Amino acid sequence: MSDDAPRTLVDLSKARRLDVPQLLKAIALTCLLLFITAGPGIREAGEQMDPGLDRTLVLAVGEPAGALGDVIPLHEVADEATAWLSTDDDLGEGGGFTAAAQDTQAQGGGVPPVTPEAFDPAALGEQAKPRPLKKLLVTGDSLAMPLDAELARRLADRGVEVVRDPHIGTGISKDILVDWGKLSAKQVKDESPDAVVMFIGANEGFALKNAEKRPVECCGAEWAALYATRARTMMNTYRRAGAARVYWLTVMTPSDADRAKISRTVNAGIFAAAAAYRAQIRVLDMVPIFTPDFRYRAAMDIKGKETIVRESDGIHLNAAGAELAADHVMRAIERDFAK
Repeated sequence: MSDDAPRTLVDLSKARRLDVPQLLKAIALTCLLLFITAGPGIREAGEQMDPGLDRTLVLAVGEPAGALGDVIPLHEVADEATAWLSTDDDLGEGGGFTAAAQDTQAQGGGVPPVTPEAFDPAALGEQAKPRPLKKLLVTGDSLAMPLDAELARRLADRGVEVVRDPHIGTGISKDILVDWGKLSAKQVKDESPDAVVMFIGANEGFALKNAEKRPVECCGAEWAALYATRARTMMNTYRRAGAARVYWLTVMTPSDADRAKISRTVNAGIFAAAAAYRAQIRVLDMVPIFTPDFRYRAAMDIKGKETIVRESDGIHLNAAGAELAADHVMRAIERDFAK
């Protein structure tokens, strides 16, 4: 070979040439190694796909490949060989989803797990089969009146038993007259309702004791958290382990500024409390309906007519207001129960 001839890194004249059978064997061996190495990953990807033809085809390959990969764990060798590509080694110790799951299982440590009850099926695009409504409990403080009477009137011809059980002057943060934790348990034991309408919040703002038995005044985040915990306890009782639906109304903004601050904190607590049980708890927000932007108004437009909807005390709904609130309650009930 002359000095002027082109040079290559490999002398192709001395390279071994494969005949067709050997080439086919090499290709088959390569495919087999890929089949075994990628098998578990293909299977896992198929299991996470939505039902359909694509999932069926992927699993048709992934399941046998995954089974073979479990017996011959070449995928583990591949993972170790390519581990240098991952940046996890630079993240240090602590954290991670696996560690978090282990902490959660160990004596109350870690982040509390999210359960299926936290999701409203409608939000997931699912359509639950409506079931019959046989008994409805309408309860709360004086805010539940005259809403309870209006709901009873509308459901009278549907064969629904409406139990009206308001407790005037009571509150979730007010234990003097009644402990709502105990009262809710008794109501469920006595009535076993299919659904509960709860309207409470006219008498809130009392100091609540924290875990150290120290009184916490309204209305900061700590008080809101304590209130939400009490409300969630009641919600869990009323939902009857998923057998019942709960329609919890928020409090319209009162005319008094101090009460308005309390009601806003109460409503924040209600939303936080319900987050764990969206599958059964429906929060019906009355604020945008009656007091948009948290601004009190005694009257509003209803079907083109300016109508008074609040009582003169600046807190409660009057008959016209209760009718409007009942409209929203009934729409929510009809989404869950057969007419």
